[in-house]
Amino acid sequence: MAAWTVYLSLCLLIALSASGLEPDYKVNQEENRHFDCYPEAGSDQAKCEARGCIWEPSSIPNAPWCYYAETHGYVTSNIVETASGIIVDIERNTDFPIQRSQSRDINKLRVEITFLSGKSLRWKIFDPANARFEVPVPLELPATPETEENNRLYRVQIQNKPFGIQVIRKSSEEIIWDSAVPGFTFSDQFLQISTRLPSNYVYGVGETEHPSYNHDLNFHTYGLFAKDQPPGYKLNSYGVHPFYMGLEKSKNAHGVLLLNSNAMDVTILPTPALTYRTIGGILDFYMVMGPTPEVVVQQYTEMIGRPVLPAYWSLGFQLCRYGYANDAEIADLYNDMKAAKIPYDVQYADIDYMERQMDFTLDKENFKGMPALVDRMRAEGMRYIFILDPAIAANETKGSYPAFDTGIEKDVFIKWPPKLSDDIVWGKVWPDYPNVDVDNSLDWDTQVKLFRAFVAFPDFFKKSTAEWWGEQIKDYYNNIMKFDGLWIDMNEPASFVHGTVGEKCLGDQTLENPPYMPPLESMHRGPNHKTMCMNSEQILDDGTRVKHYDVHNLYGWSHTKPTYDALLSTTGKRGVVITRSTYPSSGRWAGHWLGDNYSRWDQLLKSIIGMMEFSIFGIPYTGADICGFFNHAEYEMCLRWMQLGAFYPFSRNHNTIDMPRQDPVAWGSEFAAVSRDVLNIRYTLLPYLYTLMYEAHAHGNTVVRPLLHEFVTDENTWKIDRQFLWGPALLITPALDPGVTVVRGYVPNARWYDYHTGEVVGVRGQFVDMETPLWKINLHVRGGHILPWQKAESNTHYSRLNPLGLLVALDDGGSAHGSLFWDDGEGIDTVQNKRFLLTTFTASSGVLTSMVPTDGLAEADRLTLGLVKVWGVTAPVTRVTMSVTGQPDVDLPFTYNAQVQELQFDATSQSHTIEKPFTITWN
Repeated sequence: MAAWTVYLSLCLLIALSASGLEPDYKVNQEENRHFDCYPEAGSDQAKCEARGCIWEPSSIPNAPWCYYAETHGYVTSNIVETASGIIVDIERNTDFPIQRSQSRDINKLRVEITFLSGKSLRWKIFDPANARFEVPVPLELPATPETEENNRLYRVQIQNKPFGIQVIRKSSEEIIWDSAVPGFTFSDQFLQISTRLPSNYVYGVGETEHPSYNHDLNFHTYGLFAKDQPPGYKLNSYGVHPFYMGLEKSKNAHGVLLLNSNAMDVTILPTPALTYRTIGGILDFYMVMGPTPEVVVQQYTEMIGRPVLPAYWSLGFQLCRYGYANDAEIADLYNDMKAAKIPYDVQYADIDYMERQMDFTLDKENFKGMPALVDRMRAEGMRYIFILDPAIAANETKGSYPAFDTGIEKDVFIKWPPKLSDDIVWGKVWPDYPNVDVDNSLDWDTQVKLFRAFVAFPDFFKKSTAEWWGEQIKDYYNNIMKFDGLWIDMNEPASFVHGTVGEKCLGDQTLENPPYMPPLESMHRGPNHKTMCMNSEQILDDGTRVKHYDVHNLYGWSHTKPTYDALLSTTGKRGVVITRSTYPSSGRWAGHWLGDNYSRWDQLLKSIIGMMEFSIFGIPYTGADICGFFNHAEYEMCLRWMQLGAFYPFSRNHNTIDMPRQDPVAWGSEFAAVSRDVLNIRYTLLPYLYTLMYEAHAHGNTVVRPLLHEFVTDENTWKIDRQFLWGPALLITPALDPGVTVVRGYVPNARWYDYHTGEVVGVRGQFVDMETPLWKINLHVRGGHILPWQKAESNTHYSRLNPLGLLVALDDGGSAHGSLFWDDGEGIDTVQNKRFLLTTFTASSGVLTSMVPTDGLAEADRLTLGLVKVWGVTAPVTRVTMSVTGQPDVDLPFTYNAQVQELQFDATSQSHTIEKPFTITWN
């Protein structure tokens, strides 16, 4: 019936148009002024009117002065509806001139709308007459569309003039996507589409630095194009994620992905609305309907691929520095950390360990002792990760550098299209020429010209390249040095020359200087600034030849899976991969650090915003360089950052060359003591964090969780980005400003306990002042939840051997629940092969019980139950009894603190392994 209604409405609109009457559906003229007809620099009245647009100066800051006429865009010419979707043919409204003479407008388009499921749909807009580039990233879509209308949370309406799609949530009748606005353009190198938003609350769209988690809608434009660019306001950075989550007035949520890998920008308007502009490909949109923010992320990651489960040890604290002088410096650091008893699991080496910064080499003068040091650290429970860049040095004597020689043999490097040249597209990155002494006193450009060697970029789309890459990694592990994880950098791909070495980029110059350039950091220098030529040719796995222009934003994505596969096949263990450049679905294989940040106070808040954004992008294993990468760190800032960074999923202190040390033992005993204390809290809660990582991997849940995900009905949470949650239960309120001893934090509407004291917080649903002396970060546990924990040790190898503790935080009704995921910590595909233990815990009416939905754990990895803390026990306790099927009941030793209403009992003496269900009663 609804489909027939859409068809009749369309016929009516067409009839009205043919008769010269205005259609009933009209664009609000004031809103119409928000959609910019001349987004390029240099707009004036003559240029505006030459496009058939309207020029009208505005006093509103940032508002465009050139905007579209009401019916500018496309009109509907034919529509076919089926049970599984709608096919619409549309034609450009030729009443208006073409937008850009250098980019051919495509007059006839097809729109395919597919009802993927009851909670998701797709609309794809393309040229039916000529194939265009489409993103080769596979998505996990339902095998069959949802053909039963009653099972769909949405309905779709088609508007005629201008053409637009409206997606309506049935339960609230809110229009959550509405592209029936003027300005829709589809040309060879300029595609633009806008949509109204249902509310002022929109999140996501990256990777670029945002000043707040919820976007400011006052005409802000963000360019998206992968680049070796440190984070900065409105600067396109390392990865590309054209995904946003929107809230609705009904307090529902939805998410939208534009699957397009060309350079693009997104403008956020006060209408509220969004405008997308991209310079190639097609418009391929996917919407998930939620209806809650957390369910949006679950649905999105179901589509793009669930996040990888990192090795347990990768949740430990990590240290790295670009600028280690030699292996002795790393050995001294390791010894000092041990002496200070600061928990610490992973040591890195940056490019210093290499010979002349070349992949798969070892500096045999300064780092000749590194393999032995790595063996020693690994024998003591530590792990080691080293860095790899994709670019391979090309100026070595033939036969002396196998990575390049075998790469030539296997034809793995990116070249020009055959009709232009059969040569490799050369760049320059870190590797130096052989037999030269680098003069670091010279300016950077001169150093690059005189001392940096030519490099070749592998084409990771090719299967032969993935095999070659894996062989190099395996040879290094077997013959030079062991490692446990891999860190891949500079994979945007970055180059220290623009385009190629010593010559102009070959081929179609409209790819190197397109008719429209999004507002990128390099917008005045073209898209090949600090990367390779856009005319470079890459070859997809199916043999299709594509231009780098179309797949540049996928380079890091294509680099990540071969690296992850190589790590697993080389070590036989899960390990972890950290990558700099990402795209939707990169989280299936890797985590991400937030890049080369600065040692500034504002970066603490920016790191929280970045983590929350990557949570909704499906990459939960993330964090910023603690204390900052560039510039001198300051004592108080670094200490506060250590406290905050202790709650990054990826917790690493890292800085650059020629800067002072900033690791926890570099600042003196007081700094070391505060760092030790906060990291001991992290290590205590690692079983809870690992369980959250499992839930992300298995179900798509977020780990770093914005408060609005748990309390979406409370609009106070919609703008909060100075606090965050670990999962549903741990609230983290860091100090983010200099000199503060009190922080203002929100206490959502639930019972909360102070983690440090176990005392109940006396307020809820309001902002409060929280004392935060220099040694303290505020942590609160939500009533109704059970958190698994273990006593902290020097590293996770030893902490995993301790008994399992439980922190039971009762809610107002005296109940709580929780779970524990446990496996060997590093096995491959333990979840898929059910080689793990999943235990659930429930507390109610003075009874704590466990159940075991899955028990595939090896005997060597079993845990025993230890100390249990129960918060919120209001009445004195006289007895605690433990019951296990087939065994006599036993009394457990306990203490009860009436002042804080805390009960503690210890089951350690029972040696009870937790794969066996138990019941513990107190009365």
